[in-house]
Amino acid sequence: MRHRVTDNHLGRTVNHRASLLANLSNALLIHKRIRTTLPKAKALRKYIEPLITKSKSDTVHSRRTVFSYLQNKYAVKELFTQIAPEIMERPGGYTRILKLGPRQGDAAEMALIELVDFNEFYDAKLGASKQRSAKPRRRRKKKAANPAGESAQ
Repeated sequence: MRHRVTDNHLGRTVNHRASLLANLSNALLIHKRIRTTLPKAKALRKYIEPLITKSKSDTVHSRRTVFSYLQNKYAVKELFTQIAPEIMERPGGYTRILKLGPRQGDAAEMALIELVDFNEFYDAKLGASKQRSAKPRRRRKKKAANPAGESAQ
């Protein structure tokens, strides 16, 4: 029975899975977007979002806690100096997963996971669509108030 089992083990041991998620996290923080399989992307989202939330408070304790997960000082520095100021107002949902379709070799479902605030193309496209929809709308004409002058009692 799988009662209360929420993590995808990804067919790996605990240590292998921790290393895999740490390496994927480092790549995501440094490059702002990575291409991986869909189950790995979903597991990575659950792994990295609490770390990004912890980076909002730039204290020695939070830096050491995040470093214990990532084990890469360059990724930790990138997270606290570049990413944290950008996401300070965002209450959550720091990553976006876009499905890419099956991989050619083994038909594994591929996905692109990226940091939401660091995609200039997506934000520019969204801004252009907002400009398009900013036109004033026409109002419907009000119906004539009983043109025959009769009362409606």
